[in-house]
Amino acid sequence: MALRNAVMAALLEGEASGYDLAKGFDATVANFWTATPQQLYRELERMEAAGLVSARVVEQERRPNKRLFSLTEAGREAIRAYTAEPPARPSVVRDELLVKVQCADAGDLAAVRTAVAGRIEWAAAKLARYERIRQRLLAGRSEEAYFAEAERIGPYLTLLRGMSFERENLRWGELALRRIEQRMDAVSQQSD
Repeated sequence: MALRNAVMAALLEGEASGYDLAKGFDATVANFWTATPQQLYRELERMEAAGLVSARVVEQERRPNKRLFSLTEAGREAIRAYTAEPPARPSVVRDELLVKVQCADAGDLAAVRTAVAGRIEWAAAKLARYERIRQRLLAGRSEEAYFAEAERIGPYLTLLRGMSFERENLRWGELALRRIEQRMDAVSQQSD
């Protein structure tokens, strides 16, 4: 999937500056696509040149002027065409932590344990952030009411997937941590 498609998905929320997109990417599509601010700015320029987005300049006092981007009709048509295409094969996991865990017995078990604990903290923080976004989207409604009343259901469905992914990271991380600690205890007892 191209970054262009993720940017168009984020712009479905409405007009945004490059800065707002970079800041809000975490709250919209980051649970399934990440990008640096520089990548976003470059992509917005390419999309504007291709006619997929338009920009207007907003003059600001005491700050540099900002450009607000919005989808054009060509951009909306590109979204329709993109969503009509069959999806590519599911992505594969490429995770350096898993390579470290794979090597744990031949490496530094304590360092791998620390890395797994860090992943648990990261996943818990992301899950808490996603839960805050979920509560904001629901705005006191049940999920059923949200799905019946919301203008767009895609952001909520992708948020649920991100939450599920982080819950699994927590589940796996806690299991891995227990097993690594058991192995560290066994190795320690053998060396005594």
